[in-house]
Amino acid sequence: MEAIILAGGKAERLGPAAEGRPKPLVRVGGRPLAAYQVAALAEAGVERVLVSCAAGQGALFLAELGGIGPEIVPVEEPEPLGRGGGLRLAAQELREGEAFALNGDELVDLDFSELLGRHRDAPVAATIVVVPFESPFGVVQLGDGDLVTGFEEAPRLPYWVSCGVYFLGAEALERLPERGDHERTTFPELAAEGKLAAFRHEGLWLTVNTPKDLRRAEESIAGGGLTRIGPLR
Repeated sequence: MEAIILAGGKAERLGPAAEGRPKPLVRVGGRPLAAYQVAALAEAGVERVLVSCAAGQGALFLAELGGIGPEIVPVEEPEPLGRGGGLRLAAQELREGEAFALNGDELVDLDFSELLGRHRDAPVAATIVVVPFESPFGVVQLGDGDLVTGFEEAPRLPYWVSCGVYFLGAEALERLPERGDHERTTFPELAAEGKLAAFRHEGLWLTVNTPKDLRRAEESIAGGGLTRIGPLR
């Protein structure tokens, strides 16, 4: 089994908290953020992880993520290609015609084996992980005459959002764009053709974009929020 991690994020919104590191290598709980992803992928039997990164950063990712278990293979973009383009470039180095794929700035307590099983059970080109949509704002509840009847802080809304984790089969990999975002091109096309499945995940999921997100990630790890992986070496 193989996987691709999109690791081109610059961590600009993290500011000094990033300590000059690419976002997937920002320290969380004393480890690079992407190290938790590599460890979780290893638990699912992944033996080779391709890291799509910016030019000149391959050696850094190899040094930071090597030794966890899977072989780490940096694939440097000669120029920014967008998420879909980065996936397509890295996919050229795959030995098999399918792979897990995920954004390198996600902290997610996901059973990748279950995701693979969901994909295998459906005749689709790709399966994406979706999570409940929680409002970033408090909701004002209104009654008759627009009288306020109550408030609800950050409620869960009746929608699902992609959390940036997928399993991509051969057809999906072949249809990735050379540039741009696959979630704006490849995935809508596959959905229209009935070739895209979803895997519902209601556990931990955090995207680390800001210092506030970083603090939440630290708290989640300290509180035992990652249950799918053993201790990192």
